[in-house]
Amino acid sequence: MSAGSGSWRGRRVLVTGHTGFKGGWLCHWLRWLGAEVHGLALDPPTEPNLFSVARVGEALAADVRADIRDADAVLRAMRAAAPEVVFHLAAQPLVREGYRDPLGTLATNVIGTANVLEAARQTPSLRAIVVVATDKVYENQEIAAPFRETDPLGAHDPYSASKAAAEIVAASYRLSFFSKPGDARIASARSGNVIGGGDWAKDRLLPDCFAAFAAGQPARLRYPNAVRPWQHVLEPLAGYIELAERLLDDTATGVDRAWNFGPDAEGDVSVSTLAKLAAEIWGPPASVVVEPQQDQPHEAGLLRLDSTLARTALDWTPRWYLRTAVAKTVAWQKAWMSGADMSAETLKQIESYEREMLA
Repeated sequence: MSAGSGSWRGRRVLVTGHTGFKGGWLCHWLRWLGAEVHGLALDPPTEPNLFSVARVGEALAADVRADIRDADAVLRAMRAAAPEVVFHLAAQPLVREGYRDPLGTLATNVIGTANVLEAARQTPSLRAIVVVATDKVYENQEIAAPFRETDPLGAHDPYSASKAAAEIVAASYRLSFFSKPGDARIASARSGNVIGGGDWAKDRLLPDCFAAFAAGQPARLRYPNAVRPWQHVLEPLAGYIELAERLLDDTATGVDRAWNFGPDAEGDVSVSTLAKLAAEIWGPPASVVVEPQQDQPHEAGLLRLDSTLARTALDWTPRWYLRTAVAKTVAWQKAWMSGADMSAETLKQIESYEREMLA
């Protein structure tokens, strides 16, 4: 599979959340494939941020700043873009922020998703919608078996609840409003914990590690034994692009559903293991101190994804295993620290990933 095996040249695409980490990488990739990319999002959430550092704005035909909780603003942006494809990434994406602001998280992730889908109903040009979800939508009993798409949804924390609810909203719109021949088709995509250059989000593992390493201090870990499915950001983005191509293919059946895009089992490692690997690749004097803090809000201790469906039905497979994913992330971060052209560095990694997909 190659994310670009279908024709994207001149195709009009709307990316919600284009000022975020995943959204910025996706916009660069889609533009590199030849798409006309329109963006809808709030201002970048951090400083520094990928949008500015990698000059994502240069990849855009339109850069609309609005809150997806504003239904009228979403509809105006949708009508102006007149897209064939929507990638819906705009969200409040952090578990700990969900504890700090549960109502804001629910409003953005649930009502915001409904606003995007409601605007989609009024967009005749639209043919495919990819709703980007998360691995945290599943009812997690912390058993060894990885989650499959047919496992029940559930939540322990407000963020996970908001994303599980958004999945239910998307499924209801699919069945209620996008079920006739010729209607746009909706699929949702659940990825693992992504890493990659340009992520400066608060309370994320590698951004916290890199800040400590750059300051000559050890990285301190909150949940050292928590196991997550770690993957480079380009891995699930390749899945999203391939999924959109299948949705656009009128002969493809059974595509409008939920899909997992997670790493191979070797990517399912603990926070401590990943942080120590990052320190090793970063080089001396980078180090990690395991000092679990008390009275932390609940986060799952074990989370894994089964991506068999995507492998067999979409011909999607991970390309960059854990060491490569961390090395690419460290290389991007160090290039930025050295003052490199980060738009060029970002595109270089995209081109490298594409070559491996075609090999």
